[in-house]
Amino acid sequence: MSKGGPLRLERVGIGDLFEVGLSLDLGEIGCISGASGSGKSRLLRAVADLEPHAGEVWLGEQAQSLTPGHAWRRQVMLVPAESHWWEETVGQHFAKRPADEELRALSFTTDTLEWQVSRLSTGEKQRLSLLRAVSLEPRALLLDEPTANLDDATSERVEAWLVERIRSRGWPTLWVAHDRKQIARVARRHWRIASDRLEELESV
Repeated sequence: MSKGGPLRLERVGIGDLFEVGLSLDLGEIGCISGASGSGKSRLLRAVADLEPHAGEVWLGEQAQSLTPGHAWRRQVMLVPAESHWWEETVGQHFAKRPADEELRALSFTTDTLEWQVSRLSTGEKQRLSLLRAVSLEPRALLLDEPTANLDDATSERVEAWLVERIRSRGWPTLWVAHDRKQIARVARRHWRIASDRLEELESV
């Protein structure tokens, strides 16, 4: 398997979007915005190899089309807007126990791992799903509005936590966002979906 590398989309097409091309270097965050229903989430799903699409996606020299889907998604990891939970307790969803300092950074305690999933709020699920993804040490991240259900103060704290880990670990990251202030804080580049095209905006 590849040890990672830049994330590159070549002539990717899905739904009404076509000929999408972009490249993100190691540790680089690029944001995607656009109207509701414009195809932002479907584009992330294409990059994660969760929906059939035209074109090719590369992680370094590794082609998506030549990689088994489960292996690709282990490296190019999607954190959807609505997280998925299938066991009774939080800790059962972690293949590797997260460090205590990571839990504290997101305002949790070690006891959180024993909580019933049924007691979690939407915002708690969102933060824990991010921690779950990060703890799996992927090679690239796809984030679909990762702070949408958080208040402003919590959102900025989670942003800072994410950005530090993305840059220190060298993960190229596509981040779907609506808030222009957030985009300016986290991203080096910004694309917007307009009609059937992805257009790059001025540097943020």
